[in-house]
Amino acid sequence: MRAQDVLGRSGEQAAAEYLESCGLRILDRNWRCASGEIDIVATERHVLVVCEVKSRTGTRYGSPLEAVNRAKRARLRRLAAQWLNAHGVRFDQVRIDVVGLIYEGTGGFTIEHVRGVG
Repeated sequence: MRAQDVLGRSGEQAAAEYLESCGLRILDRNWRCASGEIDIVATERHVLVVCEVKSRTGTRYGSPLEAVNRAKRARLRRLAAQWLNAHGVRFDQVRIDVVGLIYEGTGGFTIEHVRGVG
């Protein structure tokens, strides 16, 4: 497995644990369809939260959060609708969040969570 894949999986696990510690309930992870993938699907009270996770080893090429541009946010909105359709559920609100992680080199991450990006 490539180092980048290991970093991504470790980051997604750390993000899921972080979100759960903040009171979100994880419904799905790495959900895929023909249009793409959602890293984490969760709920916070009565809100469906679609979460994109970006992990990096540093900020040399910008913060992980900067990697989620307008096109990616639009794709996540479309994927959220497809997830809802596929699971036959409804939510009054759907929110797109981004969790950016920077690997600290000691096995841990610095985590930044931005709610409602799109």
